[in-house]
Amino acid sequence: MARAELARFLRSRRAGLRPHDVGLSAGGLRRTPGLRREEVAELAHVSVDYYTRLEQARGPRPSARVLDALAGALRLTPAERSHLFGLAGTPAPPPGPGVVRRVRPHVAGMLERLPATGAIVTDAAYDVIAWNPLARTLLGGDLAQGTVNLARRRFLCPEHRETISGAEEFGRIAVGRLRRAADRYPHDARLAALLAELHAGSGEFRRLWETRPVHAPGHRTKTLDHPTAGTLRLNCDVLLVPEDDQEVVLITADPGTPSARTLEELAARAA
Repeated sequence: MARAELARFLRSRRAGLRPHDVGLSAGGLRRTPGLRREEVAELAHVSVDYYTRLEQARGPRPSARVLDALAGALRLTPAERSHLFGLAGTPAPPPGPGVVRRVRPHVAGMLERLPATGAIVTDAAYDVIAWNPLARTLLGGDLAQGTVNLARRRFLCPEHRETISGAEEFGRIAVGRLRRAADRYPHDARLAALLAELHAGSGEFRRLWETRPVHAPGHRTKTLDHPTAGTLRLNCDVLLVPEDDQEVVLITADPGTPSARTLEELAARAA
């Protein structure tokens, strides 16, 4: 247990909160910024003395229940919560019961502010849960139905696989991400149904599943055979939304290339 680092972390997060952030009244003049120790203790349902000792690096190792309560009281992000558990040397409880299938408004809004860039958001099970008009033009009109799953499309829909390069590489990426999702969300019924469907319908998926590939998002270049625009050379870059276990995929072309000009034309029509 890193007592000194844990104490500093708790103090810094407490100092960064204001009473209105947690639904409390300011209650008059405050000598220092942030919440009072007794306010955090009350929100976390622990004694003021116990919390004070943690902030002074004198406390015992907190239990997972106490750490979870402190994470909620201090409004920690998932990444900060994991860091808190790590500092305490306490194994973190498993993540939430299921795949997060909502899209945060600021992420959805970002998709609409990207000129000549196709953009989609995928959840941990590879469902496409948000997209912009150019992405729909590039990846197919059925995207608008809100039922597209990229893993299902890759392994069970050969007509889509033939239109874009890198299908073999994406197959390994998809299986790696789905294996991770299965470990994180063992009680998600929708994910379990998808995995059963893929196992039943694709020998390739079954073989890849047994190899336990590791998912590594990053930059990749692909060639897309578009039904009206012809062959496009595209860049695919992935941004992570770690708090929701989601990925934003950005589809662009190198500036000044014929593919970039085509993307601009397609974006103008889609808008």
